[in-house]
Amino acid sequence: METIDVSTRSRTEMIDINKQVAACVRKSGVKNGLCFLYVPHTTAAVTVNEGADPSVKRDVLETLNELIPFEADYSHTEGNSAAHIKSTVVGVSEVVPVRDGAPMLGTWQTIFFCEFDGPRRRKVHVVVSASD
Repeated sequence: METIDVSTRSRTEMIDINKQVAACVRKSGVKNGLCFLYVPHTTAAVTVNEGADPSVKRDVLETLNELIPFEADYSHTEGNSAAHIKSTVVGVSEVVPVRDGAPMLGTWQTIFFCEFDGPRRRKVHVVVSASD
């Protein structure tokens, strides 16, 4: 298992972690298998989506913020209920196939760490498992 450290700068943001995940896969020596990503935080997430056009990240974050506003009649007293809900909706884990020693992503796909309660220092755990 490897751990990627992520420093976020905004309350909400999506950070491209493709290079760090690819480095973890290379370091594992696994040629073909699965790469498991897990975010051990209740106000953050991980997802795979288009990374070529930065407007996609903006659209995703703006839509999440519109659907799940920061200020609402939440019961949780810490003031970050929206972040907990966004983490639940997006999810704290992803599985990416590994082929020929690299994450097998589509042409436009990028692995994103999603911050919903930043800025903070965060972690993403990466486990690579061989299938051959």
